[in-house]
Amino acid sequence: MFDLGFSEMLVIALVALVVIGPERLPKVARTIGTMLGRMQRYVNDVKAEVEREMRLEELKKLQTSVEEQARSIEHSVRSEMNETEHALRQIADDAPAEPQAPAPGAPGSEPQSAHPDQLELGLDERSAAPKQA
Repeated sequence: MFDLGFSEMLVIALVALVVIGPERLPKVARTIGTMLGRMQRYVNDVKAEVEREMRLEELKKLQTSVEEQARSIEHSVRSEMNETEHALRQIADDAPAEPQAPAPGAPGSEPQSAHPDQLELGLDERSAAPKQA
C-alpha cells in the first residue's frame, strides 16, 4: 500500500510518542491498527468484487459467442435441410411416373413365391410341385 521503510516508521513512532504521550499511545495504536485492518479488508473486498465482475463479463461474452455459433450452425443445418428437401422434391417431380403394381391378392395379381429364382422363371410353388392323382 504505502512504501514505508523501517526508518520512516521509527520517525513516525517517535513523533507519535512525543505528541500523544506514553499513556494514550497504546490505545491510539490499537485504534489505528483496527482502522488499517478494516481498510485492508474493504480494499480486498473491492478487488474481489471487481474480479468477479470481470469474470462475469467474460462469461457473458463467452455465452454470447457460443449462442451466436449455435445460431449459425442451426441456420446452416436448416439451410442444408431445405436445399436437400428442395432437391429431392425436384427429383421426384422430374422422375417419370412408374405404373403401380397390383396389390397382392388383388384380382389379376399373381401369387409371389418365396424363391426369387422361381419368380424370374415364371414358376410358382403350384407348378413346381408334382401333381398327385
